[in-house]
Amino acid sequence: MKTKEELFLEAKKISENSYSPYSNFPVGACCLFENGKTYLGVNVENVSYGLTLCAERNALSTACANGERKGLIAIAIYSPKQKMCIPCGACLQWMAEFRAENKDVSIILENEKGEIIEHTLKDFLPFTFKFN
Repeated sequence: MKTKEELFLEAKKISENSYSPYSNFPVGACCLFENGKTYLGVNVENVSYGLTLCAERNALSTACANGERKGLIAIAIYSPKQKMCIPCGACLQWMAEFRAENKDVSIILENEKGEIIEHTLKDFLPFTFKFN
């Protein structure tokens, strides 16, 4: 199982592949599932800005395309343009959709001092949308 530092370094490296010509705000993400598999994603922008795909949702889409349905336990997010690159609300809800049963998701970020830190999905989204 990869460490939080390894996940963060993968997110940092993949951010170089971001397609962000409009915002010039590259983001990379690396998500980890219970089975030890990791999936990478970058933000992909579009001139019609509402069609832009965040790095976190890109990584989770890649996981889904590879057969993952539940089991997300951690995600690392990096941008060279901003420390504490906190996920948007849509990405947080996507994390809730794919999280491991009865577990929270560790969200791995870089703080202002350059240290790798962890928060949880519940820290940023204490109430998720649920369908009964």
